[in-house]
Amino acid sequence: MSTAPHLYSLYQQLLDRSLVMLRHASEGQWDELIACEMEYVSAVQRLAEATEQNEPSAAQQEQLRPVLRAILDNESEVKRLLQLRMEELSKLVGQSSMQKSVLTAYGKQGGHVLVPQEARDTPSN
Repeated sequence: MSTAPHLYSLYQQLLDRSLVMLRHASEGQWDELIACEMEYVSAVQRLAEATEQNEPSAAQQEQLRPVLRAILDNESEVKRLLQLRMEELSKLVGQSSMQKSVLTAYGKQGGHVLVPQEARDTPSN
């Protein structure tokens, strides 16, 4: 197998995996995204090994440049979507912590009902 088609095939596989990851991130399918990540990392490793063994010529690099640009763009968009998700989760954790604090504060009342002073001073009929 010649170097150019093999490298192009590896780049194309990486691009395909990055598109799948981008789709999962865009659709909020976070578990699926994480599952795809290992395949993506393996594809990157295979590509790095192949490139190290047979460095592409300048002409081959020029042909691969658009594919690499698309891969990098997809990665950037996945990272942006992950950052938005992290911010969303951070807000949820903050709200949960606040709710826990409120519940703890009210829980320390020990089940006592707080009644305004005026209501306690008024005689019952």
